[in-house]
Amino acid sequence: EVQLQASGGGLVQAGGSLRLSCAASGFTFDDNVIGWFRQAPGKEREVVSVIGSSDGSTYYADSVKGRFTISSDNAKNTVYLQMNSLKPDDTAVYYCAADDSDYAVVVAFFRQGYYGMDYWGKGTQVTVSS
Repeated sequence: EVQLQASGGGLVQAGGSLRLSCAASGFTFDDNVIGWFRQAPGKEREVVSVIGSSDGSTYYADSVKGRFTISSDNAKNTVYLQMNSLKPDDTAVYYCAADDSDYAVVVAFFRQGYYGMDYWGKGTQVTVSS
């Protein structure tokens, strides 16, 4: 059974930083994709960033480029999201998700507006105050 355990959320002032972690069990980082999505109240879920486990390729939503950095420690089966220069618009529940498809396939679906992933974890709340 795949389990994705996200942690690191919290309350931070605008301009601050947070680091999210997602520990995966039952899912080996091997030619697949893992990353982060978010959902704000009254809004649809959106992709934030994903990373391909085979070569470290990364995808970022335009809204977080230059501010967020995704990384993974394959030996620990853990993916991280370093969030800097946080804005109130970043307030959302952040979810860790993973997919058995390779990076190119997943990103191609993203570009068509499809954000289905094979596995989802419970979210962690990120609140950015102004």
